[in-house]
Amino acid sequence: MRIEISAKRLHSDFVKKVEEISGETLPSCYQCGKCSAGCPMSFAMDLLPNQIIRLVQLGLEEDIANSKTIWFCASCLTCSVRCPRGVDLSRIMEALRLITMRKNIDYVKISAIPGEIIAELPQIALVSSFRKLTA
Repeated sequence: MRIEISAKRLHSDFVKKVEEISGETLPSCYQCGKCSAGCPMSFAMDLLPNQIIRLVQLGLEEDIANSKTIWFCASCLTCSVRCPRGVDLSRIMEALRLITMRKNIDYVKISAIPGEIIAELPQIALVSSFRKLTA
């Protein structure tokens, strides 16, 4: 797979929007990998947290949109605590979720959940999931 990187992509509206929403300075991350090493959810992610931030730094919005990693982030702040540069990756993940949700892409279809399962699940878990995974 070949990735085209250009100055236009590196300084795209997408990169600016992630920085604006998250309040983080993306170039601060120098890819030490401590965020990924400490992430309790990394086993379920298709891309590691440090790979997501690199994709953001490179302006590769499509690759992030095709990944499920931002939805598996538990926002536990382990990555942020471990970061030697003070980058709050959980804020970046939340910004990526917001940008994706603004595109009205739903990842959970209420109609696809069987009624008997809905009856057994805690209501707070359903509400939280729908807020996080549906636009």
